[in-house]
Amino acid sequence: MKKDIILAGVGGQGILTIATIIGDAAAVAGLSLKQAEVHGMSQRGGDVQSNLRLSTEVIYSDLIKQGSADLIISMEPMEALRYVRYLNENGSIITSSHPFKNIPNYPNEEDIIAELQSLPHTVSLPIDDIAKANSLPKSANIILLGMAAKFIEILSPEQLRESIARVFAIKGEEVVKANLAAFDLGLAAVK
Repeated sequence: MKKDIILAGVGGQGILTIATIIGDAAAVAGLSLKQAEVHGMSQRGGDVQSNLRLSTEVIYSDLIKQGSADLIISMEPMEALRYVRYLNENGSIITSSHPFKNIPNYPNEEDIIAELQSLPHTVSLPIDDIAKANSLPKSANIILLGMAAKFIEILSPEQLRESIARVFAIKGEEVVKANLAAFDLGLAAVK
């Protein structure tokens, strides 16, 4: 089994944290893992993207070819659309529905959402609103990971939960609990 995942967003949104959690879970599960990251101007709100390739077999390349990604997980709807050409015909997009308008000529928000909704396998939720409503303002990215958990398939939601606990352990029990709660919110939001 293999799963090719593209993570996309804007610098500071937590895309690389999601990559760390998935990578940790994959390593503990004994999966082959290749990862390539593009940080762009991440400190200034620029494009951040990561290719994650997970497999039960050996992987030789860390890059995902156009038309072969199984999943796009995106913190920002325009960034999700940027990588659609990499998605295979049965691939899914899991994205925030709220734009992060980091450029002066940001496209029309309604057009972006309409284009995402026209694609066959898209799940889009206002993760920032969900995070704030549940007093978890710094955990929108982990809500997104929870939304994507069922689509990752090669790792179980429980393996991802265990990884969250390991990755955030250094920050203390309260941070671990908050991020596990955020993950569970995202997991429950997608049927």
